[in-house]
Amino acid sequence: MADTWRSIGVDDVRPGDRIRHREQEFTVARVDSPFLGMDQMVCFIEDTPTRWAAYPAARTQEVEITGR
Repeated sequence: MADTWRSIGVDDVRPGDRIRHREQEFTVARVDSPFLGMDQMVCFIEDTPTRWAAYPAARTQEVEITGR
């Protein structure tokens, strides 16, 4: 069965969520907020044995989520 994706607000993302953001699909390990001292920004952190990445996002944005 194919994964079902739906849109949610950035503020609703929590660690463990599988999301699509900025043309990337990843599992969120951590959400840093505020990001760079800006209350209107967050940063999604991906941290796996093979890859580490940070994805900034505005709180007003939406992302796609699957699995919850």
